[in-house]
Amino acid sequence: MKPFLFLCAVSCALLAHATPAPSGWQLVWSDEFDQPGAPDPKKWAYDVGGDGWGNRELQYYTEARAENARVEDGHLIIEARREEFEKNKFTSARLVTKGRADWLHGRFEIRVRVPAGRGTWPAVWMLPTVWNLGDGKWPDNGEIDIMEHVGHNAGVVHGSLHSRLHQWRNNTQRTGTVQVSDATTAFRTHVLEWEPGEMRMYLENELYFTAKDDGRGWESWPFTRPFYLILNLAVGGDWGGEKGVDDSAFPQRFEVDFVRIYRRAT
Repeated sequence: MKPFLFLCAVSCALLAHATPAPSGWQLVWSDEFDQPGAPDPKKWAYDVGGDGWGNRELQYYTEARAENARVEDGHLIIEARREEFEKNKFTSARLVTKGRADWLHGRFEIRVRVPAGRGTWPAVWMLPTVWNLGDGKWPDNGEIDIMEHVGHNAGVVHGSLHSRLHQWRNNTQRTGTVQVSDATTAFRTHVLEWEPGEMRMYLENELYFTAKDDGRGWESWPFTRPFYLILNLAVGGDWGGEKGVDDSAFPQRFEVDFVRIYRRAT
C-alpha cells in the first residue's frame, strides 16, 4: 500500500474526544464542530463565486459569511438562502480542505442531515489536488462523490465515481444508490473506504457500492493520488434543478455533525 498522505499536522489533542476508531483503522484528522462560530480556518477554506460551477447552479458561494456557513449546537450549518447577491438569486457555501489537508486512501466518515426542499443539492465529495492527467480538466482527473442528495428525489442517496471513461455527462459514471427514508430528519453517517484499486461506500454499516480498478489506466481509474474534501449545498443546477426550484422552501440547511478520516492501522 502506498503511504497515506495528508498535508496538515494533527495533534493528539484534536483527536482525543473522538469515538474509538473502527477495527483496523487509525484516526488521523477530524472535525467534531464543537466550537461555535466560524468553521475552523485551520481546517477549512472556501470556494467562492457564482458562475454556475459547470452545472448551471443558481447560488453564489460566499466566503466566511455566517449567514451561509457557521458552527452552532455542535453542527456545521451550510445554509442556502433566497437573496440577491452578486447578481445571483441565492447564496450558500462550499467548504474545502484544499490547502489544509488531502489524502491518498483511507476511511472517510461524514455524518449529515440533508435539506428537503425541491432544488436543493447537498454533497460530500472529493477532487484531486493536482490536475495533470489528460486535458488537465474534469473529468479526466477524477471526482469522488461520497454523498449526493437532490431535493426532488428525497430519501435517495447517491455515491459515484467520475473519470474520462465513466462520467455523468455520458451517463457512464460508476454509481450506487441507497434508500435513506429519514435523510432529511435524522443524522446518518456516510462512509467511503478507499484502498489501492478499490472503493467501497456505506450507509453506516450497509455496503451499497463497490468499484475496482479495471486496469484501463488513468482514463478509468485516476484515483492514484491525493484528493481533498468538499462540503457544499448547491441550488438548482443540471441535476438539483431538474424539476425546478421551490423558491418558497428557502432558507434550507445542510447540517454536518462530524467529519472523521482514518488510515489503515499498521
